[in-house]
Amino acid sequence: MVPTPAQPQPQYATHDVTNQAPPLAPYDASEDPALLEGLRREGAGWAEEGIRRLGRRSGSAEAQEWGEQANRHEPVLRTHDRYGNRIDEVEFHPSWHHLMRVAVAEGLAGAPWADDRPGAHVARTAGGLAWGHTEAGHGCPTSMTYAAVPALRAQPDLAKIYEPLLTSREYEPGLRVPTDKRGLLAGMGMTEKQGGSDVRTNTTVATPTAESGMYTLRGHKWFTSAPMCDVFLVLAQAPQGLSCFLVPRVLPDGSRNTFRIQRLKDKLGNRSNASSEPEFDGTVAWLVGPEGRGVKTIIEMVNCTRLDCVMSSATLMRKTLVEAGHHARHRSAFGARLLDQPLMRNVLADLALESEAATTLTLRLAGAADRAVRGDAGEQAFRRIATAVGKYWVTKRGPAFTAEALECLGGNGYVEDSGMPRHYREAPLLSIWEGSGNVNALDVLRALGREPGAAEALFAELALAQGADARLDAAVARLKDRLAETDQTGARRSVELMALALQASLLVRHAPPAVADAFCASRLDGDWGHAFGTLSGAADLGAILERALPGGN
Repeated sequence: MVPTPAQPQPQYATHDVTNQAPPLAPYDASEDPALLEGLRREGAGWAEEGIRRLGRRSGSAEAQEWGEQANRHEPVLRTHDRYGNRIDEVEFHPSWHHLMRVAVAEGLAGAPWADDRPGAHVARTAGGLAWGHTEAGHGCPTSMTYAAVPALRAQPDLAKIYEPLLTSREYEPGLRVPTDKRGLLAGMGMTEKQGGSDVRTNTTVATPTAESGMYTLRGHKWFTSAPMCDVFLVLAQAPQGLSCFLVPRVLPDGSRNTFRIQRLKDKLGNRSNASSEPEFDGTVAWLVGPEGRGVKTIIEMVNCTRLDCVMSSATLMRKTLVEAGHHARHRSAFGARLLDQPLMRNVLADLALESEAATTLTLRLAGAADRAVRGDAGEQAFRRIATAVGKYWVTKRGPAFTAEALECLGGNGYVEDSGMPRHYREAPLLSIWEGSGNVNALDVLRALGREPGAAEALFAELALAQGADARLDAAVARLKDRLAETDQTGARRSVELMALALQASLLVRHAPPAVADAFCASRLDGDWGHAFGTLSGAADLGAILERALPGGN
């Protein structure tokens, strides 16, 4: 009988298998106090039962296997059928479709825009923090679908047709007339070879047709993920300047729109998700918003996807921390469990601080987004600057975090079977997607200089913790001094201090004293080294680990 994970051979002729951690699955991916407390605090406590259910499903052996299989069996581009007809389709492993079906059904795509309950957008983010423990790639199309809805609302006649389908909880793969389907997915096509984030240099041309609002596109896109989505928001140069367009894969008459996929990207990570280079040549498109206002039209989409970058980084941190803690609980070395060894406890506690700070900030940003949608101008101003701050910092922390968590498993973490290499390859993507670190740091400066109320909103949030911790008060004072003279050269350092002060203020107000104290001492007061695992001897490692690791300290 061939051994399986459920039925390992008890021994070999030469040795017994001992001192290896058992499989983590099944486990509960929602078993995280920072997640559940943030869910309630940000107005979505009504969703807790569903998040807990989703967390248990995410940590099931079945769902974990879906994530593994979707990455082992990568998508395959089929440019032509057997007869030579151009089809431009991408085939996915069944596990991809299983992951997508659950994500859409659980409201992780466009569903919150059709949900009037306060906290609907927070519930979606919390669901992403739990379900993201399966794998990251399929979060791309769900994120873009979520983000497409507010951008599409700039063109009410199109929104009336497509929004009910984009907010559906039905996953229906395959290219068909969009309005004949029960649910749709949306992608985006912004960047081109010559410009990257500088989309104003785009060369794709949009030519008006005789029909009002209809154009034809000619050009290319450099990174267009999930090319099997039903519709795409695309930037192109119209007669009056850069504009936003809706491009369906299938036209209303059932014919294929011209969407020639030149190749799929051979990426470092995110392997389950197909990222493509499409070519447009007479491609039919409909204008979204006014001509020449493409960036303004699509900026709301970018704000949404940037939040999802923060969420996905926080999810990777939590997932790899859980894996590292599980290994340390079951592995022994030099006469004691790794979890009982002081230096390993310092590493895990330090990682736990970073993870909780990232999760808490993610849910605060989701709360701001939810309240901004409902007309809160103060939260809109806070969201504008804080999302860019969080996108810069949390996604920057991801690669170093996942590397340290991987190292906790030693050589076991360096092999593909552990899953840790996949997480490590995924981590850098979140800092690159939707604007690299420099783009987001400069966007923060832009918000401070051009967006009314952005700075005031940020400091109003920080003031909620004023007087609670002297180290935080000192950091806020330093931040005010820096912002008075920050230029482009110092942008990263200023944004880093903003992020740390914001995370610290949230932890001081909402986390247990052991967590808040250790975070402020290390991140704000300099009582820290240059790597994880360098917390002061004064830090209450036991209390931090008791809170952070499923199953206790």
